[in-house]
Amino acid sequence: MIAPNQWLDDFQKNMSDLLAKTPAADIERNLKALMLQTFSRMDLVTREEFDIQADLLTRALQRVDALESRVQALEQKLDKTQ
Repeated sequence: MIAPNQWLDDFQKNMSDLLAKTPAADIERNLKALMLQTFSRMDLVTREEFDIQADLLTRALQRVDALESRVQALEQKLDKTQ
């Protein structure tokens, strides 16, 4: 008698083999190829690149805020001396 796990593994393998031989597998492969081709034409970035740019932008905005505060303080100091 076949163990239940072995039977499920055999069943899954047989279903996978059956699906690989159907037109559905061809459709899936063609769809994947079409999607890859479409995505390659787009100007996409990876999540890592996006996160790096978001971090750089955050730091740049913090630096701008700090510089604006310094300019404002210097302008106030200049106004007091005039």
